[in-house]
Amino acid sequence: MNISTDSWIPVVWQNGQPDVVSLVDVFTRGHEIQDLTVRPHERIALMRLLICITQSALDGPTDHDDWKDCQMCIKSSVLEYLKKWHDAFELFGKGQRFLQVIKLSSNVNKSISHLDEGSSMSKLDVALATGNNSTLFDNAGGSERLFKPARLALNMLSFQCFSPGGRIGIAKWNGRETAGKGSSNHAPCITQGMLHALIRGKTLLETMHQNLMTKQQSELFFGKNCWGKPVWEKMPKDLTDNLAVQNATKTYLGRLVPLARAIYLEDNGNRLTLANGLDYISYPGWREPTATVVTRKIKNQPTRMILRASTDRAIWRELHALAVKSVNQELGGPAALQNCNDEKAFDLWVGGLVANQAKLVDTTESVFHIPAMMLTNPSQQAYEQGVRYAETTGFQLAQAVSIFHRELGDDLNASESRDRRQQIQNKAYSQYWTGIEQNVAELLEVATSPERLGLEMTWQKTTWGASVWRAARAAYEYSCAHVTPRQIRAYALGLSRLAATSTQS
Repeated sequence: MNISTDSWIPVVWQNGQPDVVSLVDVFTRGHEIQDLTVRPHERIALMRLLICITQSALDGPTDHDDWKDCQMCIKSSVLEYLKKWHDAFELFGKGQRFLQVIKLSSNVNKSISHLDEGSSMSKLDVALATGNNSTLFDNAGGSERLFKPARLALNMLSFQCFSPGGRIGIAKWNGRETAGKGSSNHAPCITQGMLHALIRGKTLLETMHQNLMTKQQSELFFGKNCWGKPVWEKMPKDLTDNLAVQNATKTYLGRLVPLARAIYLEDNGNRLTLANGLDYISYPGWREPTATVVTRKIKNQPTRMILRASTDRAIWRELHALAVKSVNQELGGPAALQNCNDEKAFDLWVGGLVANQAKLVDTTESVFHIPAMMLTNPSQQAYEQGVRYAETTGFQLAQAVSIFHRELGDDLNASESRDRRQQIQNKAYSQYWTGIEQNVAELLEVATSPERLGLEMTWQKTTWGASVWRAARAAYEYSCAHVTPRQIRAYALGLSRLAATSTQS
């Protein structure tokens, strides 16, 4: 199978019909494809591949003016490029293979062989239960699985971007032992649990174009001489091939499609050899273009860090940080925001894999329609204040629930009630945040016209403030029964505490 000409990429056409296409199809008919139809981590990996191919074929764009004019050149340039590098995109065979190490032999250190992650192809799908992977996404762990080449291609690409660190087998790469001594670091796209953001266009071609980084941007983000080449153009012979390793790990194009694991697929497509690959530095040593850098207080000290994917904090609560335009590695949202017109709204896709050290927890993704004003500082600040208003109300809700239980003789604030308090308050929190999430458009509307708030930022007078109050009241009623006279009295006392929020800014 050759991934440039054979079909393996799941898409949906503009007419709504799903399909599976090749790389050639993507670039030939990208204007007819509406979007990819894949899981969040697969979308990120595929977009990195498509962007890498596009930028390598264009050898640019050079600057913003070049970026504005280059979309019409993408098709012809990329088709010529894919023809030139056709052999590098083979999945099997005796020659060069896509994202695989040719001269890779199985484990040589028998004392560590029991730590080998196994030779099952299912290891390449991080959502499946295999070896140390949990059964969170999959309950068929332990059974033999067969994958078609198209699925293997997508799995391997995603695995090279998102495989979590941990124990791994040792192999020989061109006669030299793989690095790590049986352990591996996170692949570049999952390190620090990062949340990724991409601008989404009306077609896949437009989406690719919107997320290209110019050479001028690259120099500001990563420094001089960090443009680089894709790994298939300069594949390391082994870990001592310093120039090729440096290109793969310390340049923009080299890192877009990483070689985080040394992989070799057997020709029958049933088994593989798997070991540690190249080591990729993470932030602050390197910032991925789709990542967002924020400032958080750690031990009362402001610290810059990568915005993390989370199951506890909905993505919309971070939109003010995601919308900050970045000019370098220091602070702000995805690099592609530099391509946005300051007078035109756009769609922002945000997602990632939620991880707890080496364990994968869940996937997350959202799409937001971002008004152009959200790219300005006043609107970002207003949006952040609106989120804080909702968080303050959530805190008041928790207090109201505690007052209700206290009046019934159930003191949730007692030390021995900690776990039960958390369980009861989480029930109310979940109902509350689910309720207000349906009204984020109201927060965006207020934030894009911050002058409506006045100098005192009186949120309770806005549509967003009203929605927050309704959601808090509904969550309180849901969590606190009020049938008996005693319950009604406790309910009223807790409600009076909650109602104080509606009179606060």
